[in-house]
Amino acid sequence: MDNPATIHDFGGFPQALFDVQYPAPGSPELARETKSIIRKTEIHLDDKWGLDHGAWSVIKHLYPNADIPVVQMGLDYYQTPQYHYELAKELASLRDKGVLIIGSGNMVHNLRLVSWQHLDKIYAYDWTLEASNKMRDFILNDNHQELIRYNLQGKAFNLAIPSPEHFLPLLYTMALKEKHDKVSLFNDKPVAGALTMTSVKIEAA
Repeated sequence: MDNPATIHDFGGFPQALFDVQYPAPGSPELARETKSIIRKTEIHLDDKWGLDHGAWSVIKHLYPNADIPVVQMGLDYYQTPQYHYELAKELASLRDKGVLIIGSGNMVHNLRLVSWQHLDKIYAYDWTLEASNKMRDFILNDNHQELIRYNLQGKAFNLAIPSPEHFLPLLYTMALKEKHDKVSLFNDKPVAGALTMTSVKIEAA
């Protein structure tokens, strides 16, 4: 769509978040190109939803003037992690053309176990640290299969990823990594016990 709306798809947060608007333009041309290069599944173009908080809450800090076109890709919640990893590889030609691909989520994201009294502090449960450390090791050592098999990594991972929608975007970014790319981590801090804001940056060598 040409002018995606800012979607506030959450509840229970301060009014300031609901007041945020991120009027970035869309790119129907890029959306059509993305549809054309994907063979693994049928892609449907949407002109109603807009940019939800998974997109604008991140991109607004990178491009505060909302002056770059943004296309948001939805995830099929019911597909396997391997499916998402393979689908992501079909997006490689977009990266080659200079399209910035962002996987937005949290590697550890369990809102039910958040320690609200520690919301503004660096604080983590033992299982959060265990899962986060293993994820960090898998990422930095190109162990993508262990990330894909996250549900076989034990109790710490089960607590860290009670549902997959925040974790799956990581697989998209890792799938697009090439052999000699540089990988670095930033904002690698736990929050409120059961969240991590660890971010992965992949740069061409």
